[in-house]
Amino acid sequence: MTSAELDIKFREAVDRINAHTEPFPADILLKLYAYYKKATNDYGRPKSREPLINAFKTNALFQAEDISQDQAKQQYIDLVNNYFLYRK
Repeated sequence: MTSAELDIKFREAVDRINAHTEPFPADILLKLYAYYKKATNDYGRPKSREPLINAFKTNALFQAEDISQDQAKQQYIDLVNNYFLYRK
């Protein structure tokens, strides 16, 4: 897959998540958050008002620190596709 194709598929996956109105499991949200931040090179600090949520987000970012930007995009796409594939 070319970089341009990966970018298109990533944007489609992001749009799919943003259009979904039902709640996501917390573990999925944290993975999506970390992959998205890594894929978009957005390394700002988590901005939740709750310190515990910021701690979970920071931990998720640490878990994704050793993957490349393209790998993060692919992981995000795969996570979205698997979530909707196995969702009842």
